[in-house]
Amino acid sequence: MDPNVLLVGCGDLGADIGLRLAGRGHGVLAVRRRAELVPAPLIGVPADLTREVPALPDLDLHYLVVALSARPRTEAAYRETYVEGLGRALQALTDAGQRPRRAVLVSSTGVYGELPATVLGDEQTPAEPDDGPSRMLLDAEHLFTSQVGGGTVLRLSGLYGRGPSRLADQVREGRVSDPDRWTNRIHREDAAAAVVHLLTRAEVPDALYVGTDDEPALMGEVAGYLAERLGAQAPPATTPGQDHGKRLSNVRLRQSGWVPAYPTFREGYRDYPPA
Repeated sequence: MDPNVLLVGCGDLGADIGLRLAGRGHGVLAVRRRAELVPAPLIGVPADLTREVPALPDLDLHYLVVALSARPRTEAAYRETYVEGLGRALQALTDAGQRPRRAVLVSSTGVYGELPATVLGDEQTPAEPDDGPSRMLLDAEHLFTSQVGGGTVLRLSGLYGRGPSRLADQVREGRVSDPDRWTNRIHREDAAAAVVHLLTRAEVPDALYVGTDDEPALMGEVAGYLAERLGAQAPPATTPGQDHGKRLSNVRLRQSGWVPAYPTFREGYRDYPPA
């Protein structure tokens, strides 16, 4: 099948997105530094976007997905990947004379910085990043929207699901130290489904969506639920009136027709630890 999807970044989330699109009958090119790690039937395109413009084969581009990841979490690493790397990927499309019909950039709700717990953040909330990596993500959003006409930015909250869980390790080891902090999350399967939904829905998507589940939750509540599943000691209890940190809303994404399979952390962690 001739490729008609370009996936820029093919880590865990990018691979999930690409496989879902392949399952819908699309041919998918996936740009990754180690192309041999791209899962079949996706077609790997080797490129280190921090250093080079990828060489793209001929394709009739329908969909563009940008799902990059950077390590370590420093301003320099995020600039190299999310800003300069994205710029090289877009240069490759320009060189190839390709313009996608739909495009989604995966970004992060980290661009909001800290919000008062009384505020329910959404797409209308000003993005005011409070550290270097988040500023680079916002710069990447601006680059994407300026060069990809009609593109959509999807700001994801904390990804979880399948495989090792840092929070589960903290619960096991009794290292949950801030039970009164609000947290926001989205299961990786729901995040991948949201990207595919925005690419393929009949109506033209909006320019920006917040991707998160239905229920912001206090860290202590989530950790307590996990402790029950793991048979671990209960974390410190939450303290009424001491809650802090941002809460986020998925109303716009829900209204677009996306329905999460894991609407809260309870469904997401119900079968944790995995058999």
